[in-house]
Amino acid sequence: MALITRRRALTAFGATLAAVLAPPAGSAFAESGKHRPRPLWRAHAHNDYEHPRPLFDALDHRFGSVEADIFLVGDQLLIGHTADDLDPTRTLESLYLDPLARIVRANHGSVYRGERRPLQLLIDIKTEGSSTYLELDRHLRRYRHLFTTYAHGRVYPGAVTNVISGDRAARTPMEAQTVRRAFYDGRLTDLGTAAPASFVPLISDDWQLNFTWLGEGAFPDAERQKLRDIIARAHSRGQKVRFWNTPDLAGPARDALWGELLAADVDYLNTDDLAGLEAFLDAHKAA
Repeated sequence: MALITRRRALTAFGATLAAVLAPPAGSAFAESGKHRPRPLWRAHAHNDYEHPRPLFDALDHRFGSVEADIFLVGDQLLIGHTADDLDPTRTLESLYLDPLARIVRANHGSVYRGERRPLQLLIDIKTEGSSTYLELDRHLRRYRHLFTTYAHGRVYPGAVTNVISGDRAARTPMEAQTVRRAFYDGRLTDLGTAAPASFVPLISDDWQLNFTWLGEGAFPDAERQKLRDIIARAHSRGQKVRFWNTPDLAGPARDALWGELLAADVDYLNTDDLAGLEAFLDAHKAA
């Protein structure tokens, strides 16, 4: 990591600028003295860390879920989409855990002031899952009062709920824990298995591996029924559903697909376009 790529330099500059421009904890999106619309709990910020102000941009757009990709480098958890993106100043702590801790402290126990529902932090593991998760678990313990926690068969709500995605090898050490500050991101193959919602609260999968429709023309009846069956099965077990790899270019096709996801009661809509999804959900009065 001795050489600094142009992208890495820009992202480092962005992180510095974000630190300078970021408002005091809670003030940008939860000021007590002014009305703010309620959070958009269905909104998921895919690759959140690529925005100019990671976390804060998503919160300013009232998102209920943000996604951070992590790489284990030594004992550090670095943020980036690929290994070429990594910068030692951009860590899980600096971009997410430390700011969230400050925000929750300022807001008396919640990310969005006055809202008890937790923010979802989807942590996508890009390096080997077992070793990365074990190091992640050590990092999370430093913020133990911040997170929803599973302990000896019970779930205790917190201001932030961590859900672990990415490399599947993280599952083994997670299942062995009697106390953990994170939960597992399942796949459609986990639907109807013995894995409870207290371990797999979220089912995520690739839209284009399961559906052919991309928003143009009519949604095939068989695919609409398949989607609704998936949602019904997940919800009957207390699990939420998210699809990635959905169209994300602004236009009628994206709006049509998002509309079908809303109609089917999908829990999270995946986007890199924060303002676009915020406007769509507000127009449809869907929090």
